[in-house]
Amino acid sequence: MSTRSAMTSGTGPLSPPAFPTMTDAYVAVLRHVHAHHHERLVDVGHPCWEARDTSFRVTAPQHRLVLLRARRANIAFNIAETLWYLAGRADSHMICHYAPRLAKLADADGMLTGTAYGPPLFRPRPADGRSQFDQVIDLIRQDPATKRAALVIMRPDEVADPANPDVSCTLALHLMLRAGRLHMTTYMRGNDALIGLLGDAYAFTVIQEHAAVLLGADVGDYTHHAGSMHINVPDIPRSTAIIDEAVRLPPPRFDMEPMTASSAARLGTVLSWEEALRTNTAALTSSEAAALPVDGFWRQALAVLEAYRQIRHTDRRVDAATIALMGPAHHWLMAARWPHRVPEHLPAAGARP
Repeated sequence: MSTRSAMTSGTGPLSPPAFPTMTDAYVAVLRHVHAHHHERLVDVGHPCWEARDTSFRVTAPQHRLVLLRARRANIAFNIAETLWYLAGRADSHMICHYAPRLAKLADADGMLTGTAYGPPLFRPRPADGRSQFDQVIDLIRQDPATKRAALVIMRPDEVADPANPDVSCTLALHLMLRAGRLHMTTYMRGNDALIGLLGDAYAFTVIQEHAAVLLGADVGDYTHHAGSMHINVPDIPRSTAIIDEAVRLPPPRFDMEPMTASSAARLGTVLSWEEALRTNTAALTSSEAAALPVDGFWRQALAVLEAYRQIRHTDRRVDAATIALMGPAHHWLMAARWPHRVPEHLPAAGARP
């Protein structure tokens, strides 16, 4: 066989399949696990359906919301978890307000280790006061063509104790600036396709967009690799229902609010408001939201957390002013998750379904 024949005798391209939105990718991953899995039996936890070495790409990662009613995504948690990372926090106190189940992973001091990606990514290091994220952004500024802009999350010592219940699922995030577009690739040792994938992709694409804004770049592709993409056996009926919904009812399409500005001060404002809303010491009104020194992306995110505050701390339906602030995609998700507290989103006349 000639060298040329040998080089072209493969079955197709080696790049991951590409999808326009995270909703499309999410459904494709669930279908892939259903169609190409091996059942894995374990001594601890749930048996699962596992598909090894699963990859995909999203070409418009700003469309990070998974818009499927059967999934009932908790967008308030996704936003809060992302802020938890950006703040460099590891305490269970903040994140368990949005996901109480995570408390079982905390240590005796109430800290999460593997689950908390914030400290390795965003906590300043004593040597120079810069975080790993800061160092990577500086590296790209100095050498835009670099291939070294990797953010390492999982530590070797995490796996030393086989009884440790909280080991990082994510190995690293890799940023590449090419032709004015900032691309991100995520490498994971394992990923729960039904539960974890949605939140991981949300947080990582927000970090990607945040980095792109800091670098003055456009947002490029988001690519995701998982050594073990799996669905726990008790979750198979739910994943089947999600796949069936996607076939019967095409998901809605919404224009997404872009992130247009980012800085430590702006993030500090968002984090302060998250704490005030979480502790129910303040409410975000329309006038206060309009005066916030943040862009529309974070204003909408805070409106979601205000709606969650009303759900947690009152017994009334979320008010119309808050719904108007959060934008149609977030409204749609909140109504799917809490239909008795949030009125259904009705598209405007002439809008895309």
